Amino acid sequence: MKRGRVILISCLLLALGMPAFSAQETENIFRAVVRIHAHVPKHARTADTLGTEREGYGVVIDSKGDILTIGYLIVEAETVEVIGPRSTPVKAAFVGYDQETGFGVVRTEEPLGVEPLQLGSSALLKAGDPVLVMGEGGSTNAGGAYVVKRMEFAAGWEYLLEDAIVTFPAYPDYGGAALIGPEGKLLGIGSLLTAVSLPHAGTVACNIFVPVDLLTPILGDLTTGFPRKAPRPWLGINSEEAHGRVFVAQVTAGGPGEKAGLKKDDLIVTVNGEPVSGLADFYRKVWALGNAGVEVVMTVLRGTRIHEIKVRSSDRNQFLQLRPKQTI
Repeated sequence: MKRGRVILISCLLLALGMPAFSAQETENIFRAVVRIHAHVPKHARTADTLGTEREGYGVVIDSKGDILTIGYLIVEAETVEVIGPRSTPVKAAFVGYDQETGFGVVRTEEPLGVEPLQLGSSALLKAGDPVLVMGEGGSTNAGGAYVVKRMEFAAGWEYLLEDAIVTFPAYPDYGGAALIGPEGKLLGIGSLLTAVSLPHAGTVACNIFVPVDLLTPILGDLTTGFPRKAPRPWLGINSEEAHGRVFVAQVTAGGPGEKAGLKKDDLIVTVNGEPVSGLADFYRKVWALGNAGVEVVMTVLRGTRIHEIKVRSSDRNQFLQLRPKQTI
């Protein structure tokens, strides 16, 4: 069975123009990618938008049982289970979450007995490079892909990746999936499925991966809780961009934006007197004002009238119902 799986992956790698891994390297990669199931209580802040039962993947990154994943799978989780090579659920605990990158870490209560996947460098990954995308399950859950671009990616929930990795064809079960490079090292963690415009192909479904290079500066802090850097100001809104204009799509109940009087469909015109042109520009103007807690003065167009809204920003981690880190 193992030999058959190795042959399948070797054929896939060769078809992509990547060097085939040894049988042991291939098996180590299979075993290091695990499935994560998280249960989130109904009263959690993110329950309505992300659900209470969340499932995806993660990658074992050290011998302590630390597993790197995408944070939305585990944020506000009450219980976490990990399914690894033995196919038996192992209890795990929420350890850390970084809103800026989107990375999250859980830790199993007992070692999984697998070789951690080495972290590579995503800095040199460029359009045209072949990669392997993998979830738990080995060759049956692995797919070849190509990097189609590196790009700035701004999402509506106050999130910005400066240099996201975009791959095609789309991998449907992307949450926490491992992006493996030619040397068999981890280069990114799966985050999203999104439509991307490509030359000569039009608009196609692609995956967004968070580059693993963003993990290096925060890894020590993330495996013990949260990054120690001062948090960015959070407004508690979801926004959409259309023709360079930014609209409020949703206002988080109990968040800073709602308390200040922001409403759905408000058109954001300026931040502290500076015109806003697009989501990324909007975020950068807000974040440039200082750390969480800073006052953000916005002018918005509501119907036919201009309103000045003063939002006292906050730390999103303080708003979320994050369970204290458990010592395992």
